[in-house]
Amino acid sequence: MDIPLTITETQKGLLEKKFTAVDLVDAYLARIKAFDKDINAFITVSDELAYAQAKEADQKIAELGKKAFEQFPLLGVVTAYKDIFLTKGLRTTAASKVLESYVPPYSATSVERLTDAGAICIGKTNLDAWAHGSSGENSDFGPTKNPWNKEYVPGGSSSGAGASPAANFSLIATGTDTCGSIRLPANYCGLVGLKPTYGAVSRYGIIAMASSLDTVGHLTRSVDDARTVFNITKGEDGKDGVVKNMPMTSTDKKLKIGIPKEFFVEGLDSEVRKSIDEVIEFYKRHDVEFVEVSLPHMKYGISVYYIIQPAEVSSNLARYDGIRYGNARSTFSDEAKRRIMLGSYVLSSGYYDAYYLKAMKVRTIIRTEVNEIFEKVDAMIAPVAPTPPFKLGAKVDDPLQMYLTDVYAATANLTGIPSLAIPSGFTKNGLPLGFQLMGPRFAEETLFTLGEMYQKETTFHLKAAKL
Repeated sequence: MDIPLTITETQKGLLEKKFTAVDLVDAYLARIKAFDKDINAFITVSDELAYAQAKEADQKIAELGKKAFEQFPLLGVVTAYKDIFLTKGLRTTAASKVLESYVPPYSATSVERLTDAGAICIGKTNLDAWAHGSSGENSDFGPTKNPWNKEYVPGGSSSGAGASPAANFSLIATGTDTCGSIRLPANYCGLVGLKPTYGAVSRYGIIAMASSLDTVGHLTRSVDDARTVFNITKGEDGKDGVVKNMPMTSTDKKLKIGIPKEFFVEGLDSEVRKSIDEVIEFYKRHDVEFVEVSLPHMKYGISVYYIIQPAEVSSNLARYDGIRYGNARSTFSDEAKRRIMLGSYVLSSGYYDAYYLKAMKVRTIIRTEVNEIFEKVDAMIAPVAPTPPFKLGAKVDDPLQMYLTDVYAATANLTGIPSLAIPSGFTKNGLPLGFQLMGPRFAEETLFTLGEMYQKETTFHLKAAKL
């Protein structure tokens, strides 16, 4: 069977009895069995759970017909969870040997909400261990490869979450974004990736990386699907104190997009630049106004991020003492040790003021600059990464070069604003290209509107990798 590419296609086929939910699980598992040994998108495949949930979905459709999809908006949607989301009774490793055999006693809020909406869990996807990375090469279970070309990285840290929908191993996948960890895999794998507003989606049940930066989102093929999943996962759960039920702002007026001049400078790959120029021309033809804006302090953004993030990582990883659960601390891989040491250093006596406190002050300045820009524009457009996907192993021996992959992603995480990554074409070598739209806090709806405008007249998001 041809695997459907959107939620609407999936549910239309189920309703019209072109296939059953069990048939869908059969098709996805067959692809995983045939191709994932080369891609390594999954750490754990949950075939028994998937079949049980699929049978339940088929029963609901038989009993309720069309009303089943009104009650359960993700009914029959095969979903892969980044292996940093706790799943009750299903192994959760954070791609680290420290948690190699950990089975959590409860599920993350977002997992519960997606399951309650009818989503079918096909398994847990690979990632850079503890979400430390931007390429998918830092996993203790081996690197994930890009389905479009297996010699290239899929982006990280949500590497398996990007590879899975791109390879048609699942319809959607969940991810976390601390500095581009959803948007980079989306960009490198030809998908839509949503990094929500900080405080829009609960982090409860997500293994923490850097708590003031972590956001919980997802990867899909279409913007419409991204909106559907977001509307299910967002909102207060009484367990994450930063989450608020804020009204999602949108506008019917003529939209205005800012182009940050600091983001379009030397060092940006020519194919990335050309693709975004074409996107800007598209929006101009659709009556969207563009103005140049400036983020003068954003040049310090990646430096600020790589002070704040390791500091919070060192604090969060301190709980893994190898006593209550998990393996000994000696099991931590090199990247985790590197971040623990960096974080401990910048928080230590005599260095806290020089590094961490100063970084927090610059973060406040950057947030002020971004807020001032959004008084003039509805969104900003930017690259997701400075280059298209790079070859596996190209940056492994140079952590600083790898960290610079995050240079365009840091703005949204440091300031807590939402960002939507959207595919916009391919390189001459057939690798995906894309762009990101950033908006004010809780302005996801504006980003969805702009994204859907683009996808109504383009088909990049509906092209599948040939395995």
